[in-house]
Amino acid sequence: MPRAAISLDPRLTALADLCPACRVFADIGTDHGRLGAYLLQVGRCRRALLTDISAPSLEKARKLIGALSLTNRAEFFVGNGALALPESPDVAVIAGMGGETIADIVELGKSRLGSARLLLQPNVAQKELRLRLTQAGYAISDERIVRDGRRLYLIVAAEPGEMRLDDRSATIGPVLMRTRPETLFDYAAFRLRVCQKALAGVVSSGGQDPALSQEIALWQEVSQWQKQD
Repeated sequence: MPRAAISLDPRLTALADLCPACRVFADIGTDHGRLGAYLLQVGRCRRALLTDISAPSLEKARKLIGALSLTNRAEFFVGNGALALPESPDVAVIAGMGGETIADIVELGKSRLGSARLLLQPNVAQKELRLRLTQAGYAISDERIVRDGRRLYLIVAAEPGEMRLDDRSATIGPVLMRTRPETLFDYAAFRLRVCQKALAGVVSSGGQDPALSQEIALWQEVSQWQKQD
């Protein structure tokens, strides 16, 4: 009897859903390796390239994939981001890091990533990631906000191409502005709380922060969309 596919949390499930069937999948900064193991198990990819800058973290992925008898379709590499890849993948995931770190990985490893579809999950600096993606020659094709318990995760899909973003679309997200999923309004409420708290601290010290004030206005605008829809 075939072994049942391993279970994924909502964040990894969303990343898997955005991954098309492909020949070579890469998980950059794989850590435990569950996403790559799942995609191999369900046949979404033929081969998986799993990289991590930490050898002990990569060993966790190696053990998991070995226990699932998938080692013949997986390769493991210790190294710095996409530079550790021996070839260009069809799809590459970079998840669970800061947006600036993800952007660094994309920029430094662009030649190694080739024409790969990128699936990115930044924990912070989402606006900065979007801007740097477009500056590096990528177009954002999809965006999701996923809830896992009390936490909300942004996932961005991008492919090589041209896209221009103004401050509004870089902050909110060009696809999210168009699709307006319910989770966007939860995310807007969260960002409002964070920005308002940060601005209150600045004001109490006698200062001003026009960028924070502008971001608050944008998320207030998003909150109004829910009442209009």
